[in-house]
This record gives sequence, C-alpha cells and structure tokens, in this order.
Amino acid sequence: MSAKTMQATHQLAALTDKGPIGGFKKFVSRGSMIDMAVGVVMGAAVTAVVNSVVKSFITPLIGMLFGKPDLSNLLTITYNGATISFGAILGELLNFLIVALAVYFCIILPINKLRDMTRAVAGVEEAKPAEPSPEEQSVAILQEIRDQLKEQNTLNK
Repeated sequence: MSAKTMQATHQLAALTDKGPIGGFKKFVSRGSMIDMAVGVVMGAAVTAVVNSVVKSFITPLIGMLFGKPDLSNLLTITYNGATISFGAILGELLNFLIVALAVYFCIILPINKLRDMTRAVAGVEEAKPAEPSPEEQSVAILQEIRDQLKEQNTLNK
C-alpha cells in the first residue's frame, strides 16, 4: 500500500470512530451486546423445545385427563359476528404456566443445583463484598478533602 492510501485509510478509520457511527461501532462491539445476542438465540432454541414438549406431551395429557385439550371453544360469547373467547385466554394462561413450570424444573433448578455442587466441590467461598463503585470512591475522597479543608480552616483561625 502506498503512503497516500494508508493515510486515507487512517483518516477514514478516524472518521468512523467519531459521531454516531463511532457510537454505533462501540455499542455493537461491546461484550454485553454479544452476550445478549447469544442469549436471544439460545432462548429461541429453548422456546422451541419447551413448546414442543407442551404441545406434544402435556396438552394431550390434559386432554386425556379432562376430555378437552383445546379450550378455545369454551366460554365464548358471540354478538354481531364478533366472538370473545375466555377459553382461549384461559388456555394461553395455562400454557404459560406449564411452560414456566417446565423451564423452572427442567432448566433453572438443575443448573442451580449443578452450580451449588461445583461450588461445594471446588471449595469456593461465598461472594465477598464488592469493591466500592467509582462513584462511591469519589464521594469518599471528596469527603476526605472536605474534612482536611475544615481542619486547615480551624488551624488558620
């Protein structure tokens, strides 16, 4: 590359580090943004699995026990061609509760138990209190300066 081309490349890079483009570049390249994207993808995959378990196993099981797996035609009111279905709302609430229970007992609870077991095996102590935040440190330093200034003023009087 020639010196002129390199200089133009550096100028372009300097321009993209400023203004809205630079802010966007920093936002996208942050670690938390990437973690969030991975979480969304994994959440979609887990949702598909949990929905499959609910639709293919739990809902038919409810149908076997109670005789009606689909509650959408239950408790409906129709007037002037418009239908309100309280059964559909009740069915979705039940699906939500079933999904929440499945996620808790099949994912959250085992992961928490595994974490507890690995901490016990590794002998990791409970989390120590975190260091004061930068704001708290600044306040503490400012209070020390205030106290020293008060002390100096009383000595000078």
